[in-house]
Amino acid sequence: MAKALLGYVGGTDPRVLAEMRRLQRRVQDLETQLVRVQAENDALAAARRDSVLDSIDVHQAEPALT
Repeated sequence: MAKALLGYVGGTDPRVLAEMRRLQRRVQDLETQLVRVQAENDALAAARRDSVLDSIDVHQAEPALT
């Protein structure tokens, strides 16, 4: 009777366990990719910010239009 109840409640079906492991690996892969892309984005943003600021000549700058 206990086996029947365990199976009914959702015991250890090998397909479910395999799918859960696959999804856990996928989540780990996506988290790793997210960290890598965020670091790359931060580096690109810093490089862009530096290059934009370096290209402005303060003495030749024009006033903003109002």
